[in-house]
Amino acid sequence: MASMKKEGQQLVELFERANKSADRVEDDESNESEESRCIDTLKALRTVTVNTAVLKDTQVAKRLRKLTKHKSPKISSVAQSIINGWKKIVAAEAAAKNDNHTTSSKTTSTSKESIKSPSRSGDTPKTPSSATRSEKVTSVKREVTVQTEVKTTSSVSVSRSSASVNGAVSSAAPANGSTANLKIPKTGDSTRDRIRELLVEAFSKVLTEAEEELLQKARKKDVVNVACTVESAMFKKLGLSKDANKTKYRSIMFNLKDANNPDFRRRVLLGEIEPEELTTMSVDDMASDVRKAENKKIKDKALFECERGLKAAASTDQFKCGKCKQRKCTYFQMQTRSADEPMTTFVTCVNCNNHWKFC
Repeated sequence: MASMKKEGQQLVELFERANKSADRVEDDESNESEESRCIDTLKALRTVTVNTAVLKDTQVAKRLRKLTKHKSPKISSVAQSIINGWKKIVAAEAAAKNDNHTTSSKTTSTSKESIKSPSRSGDTPKTPSSATRSEKVTSVKREVTVQTEVKTTSSVSVSRSSASVNGAVSSAAPANGSTANLKIPKTGDSTRDRIRELLVEAFSKVLTEAEEELLQKARKKDVVNVACTVESAMFKKLGLSKDANKTKYRSIMFNLKDANNPDFRRRVLLGEIEPEELTTMSVDDMASDVRKAENKKIKDKALFECERGLKAAASTDQFKCGKCKQRKCTYFQMQTRSADEPMTTFVTCVNCNNHWKFC
C-alpha cells in the first residue's frame, strides 16, 4: 500500500513538471529547451510502475490526454504513446482478473455435476450400446455449453476491460470545469483552434469560482459560443497571433487564465465586457478588482508624496496672465540669489497653466 502511494506521488510530480514545460512551449514555440525538458519528463513517466488502482487514484492519465493535442508534434506523440501503454496495462489486468473468475466458475460447475446421480431409480436399464451413445451425446452437450460460457465470459471480459480503460484514462473532467465533452467549432487554423480551447477552459473556471448569485447567470451562458465569439473578434481586429500582435494575444490570454483574476473572465463571460473591447484594453483595464484597488492606492500615495515636495502656493488676483489674460493665479517666493537680493516670485495661471517668474 505504501509503495503504491509512493508511485502515485512520483507519477503526479513528474506529470506536473511535464505540464509546466508544455505550457511554456505553448506560449513560446521556439523554446526548444523547454520542449526537450518536457519530453524527457514524459519519458520518465514510463519508468514508473503503474496499475489500474494507481491511475484511478492519481487521475494523471485523464490530465495527460490534454498533452496529446499539444501543438508540438513531439510532445503530443510521446503523450499518446504513454496513454496507449497504460491502456494495455489496464486491459491485461482486467483480462487476468476475468480469467481467474472463469476458472473458478468451471470448477464449481464440475463439482455440482459430479454430485448428481447417474440415473433415476425408475429408469429402465440401458444396454451397453445405448449407454455409450448417451454418454457421447451428454459429453457433446457439455462441450457446447462450456464453449458458450467461455465465449460469453470473453465478451464480458472485453467490455469490462474497455470500461476499466475508459474509467482510468478517458472519462475525465478537468478540475477547472468539464470541457472534455464540449464540441468546439474548428477554424482550419491550428493556432486559432488552440486559442479557442484555452478560452473555453478559462471561461469554464467561472462555473467553479463564481458566487451563487453570479453563478446562476454564468450557467445560462454558452461557454463555447462566448469563447468562439471572443476569438473571432480578436482575429478580426488583430489578425493571427504572430509578430507584433503576439504580445497583445498573450496579454489577453494571460489575464483571462490568471487564477488571481477571476473578475475579468467573469465579466467577459457575462457580457459586461464586449469581445471587441478586449483588443483595446490596457493591462490596467484587464486587472482584477483587487489589483485595481492596489494600483489606485499606489497612485494616490505617489501623488501625495509629489505634492508634499512642492512649495506651498497662495492664490491671488494681483497678477495677470500674459497668455489668457485671466487673473486667477497661484504664486510662491523663493530665494534664488544672494541673501541681500530680493526673492524671486514664481506665478502659475490656474486657467491655462502658464508659468512665469519675476524678481
